[in-house]
Amino acid sequence: MATPAPAESGAHRALWRRFRHNLRILHVLAAMDFKLKYAGSALGYVWSVVKPLALFTMLYLVFGRIFDLRTISAYYPLSLLIGIVLFTFFAEATSLGMASVVERAELIRKLSFPRLVIPTSRTVGVAITFAVNVSVIAAFIAWNEIRPNWNWLLLAPLFVELFLFTLGVTLILATLFVRLRDVGQIWELFSQLLFYATPIIYPIGFLPPWARNIAFLSPFTQVLQDVRAIVLYQDLPENRITAADVFEGYGGRLIPIGIAAVVFVVGVVVFRRAAPSFAERV
Repeated sequence: MATPAPAESGAHRALWRRFRHNLRILHVLAAMDFKLKYAGSALGYVWSVVKPLALFTMLYLVFGRIFDLRTISAYYPLSLLIGIVLFTFFAEATSLGMASVVERAELIRKLSFPRLVIPTSRTVGVAITFAVNVSVIAAFIAWNEIRPNWNWLLLAPLFVELFLFTLGVTLILATLFVRLRDVGQIWELFSQLLFYATPIIYPIGFLPPWARNIAFLSPFTQVLQDVRAIVLYQDLPENRITAADVFEGYGGRLIPIGIAAVVFVVGVVVFRRAAPSFAERV
């Protein structure tokens, strides 16, 4: 039986050491971003829960009580909260990650490491906050006496898809932001418009068929509706609208998933190609 050549074995060890080194850098930066976000604050990490809950309370009072969207489903409050928490992760990760390369200018000039780690660490840092907010959703689910089932295991790949899609968008924005600072203002406006264009406050069933087709081209909408379907609407088909329903078949799920994969790959390629010039531009 042939044994690996010493040179090849050494290359593998060097590659593994480099991977672990980059992973440590990612861990340190992500932890630092999370801690600094609430440094000097009286409430500290509590703010990570207070902000989405405050937005949820205001929107629920307006749309749940005044416009009485509760009549659509007994789970409307939970549906709204899930939408707010998921969008908060997407909006915060993209906005903070967009400026991460510029804000880490000194680190880029002084140290040699993969620049991809910088926006990735910001996204991971926001993902930690997202995990805290998910625990709040879990408390609301328990309060509503919703029992978990084996289908809930599908939530893990959905969250991975959302993370990769968000990271892809972040990498594209971070690359553009290095060259053009106006991207920050444009994305801030676009995020606000996206919040109301996405079926977070209102059920997607309110949209006409042509608008649903457009909405489900967004991986975020697909993930949001799949999470709601799994957690809330397993036994309520009238409220369960997913990409498979809109695109007529389970193969329709692959359309937004494919878009998410393309966005992630494009983000990585664009960022890595522009990374060598970051030190000169920031």
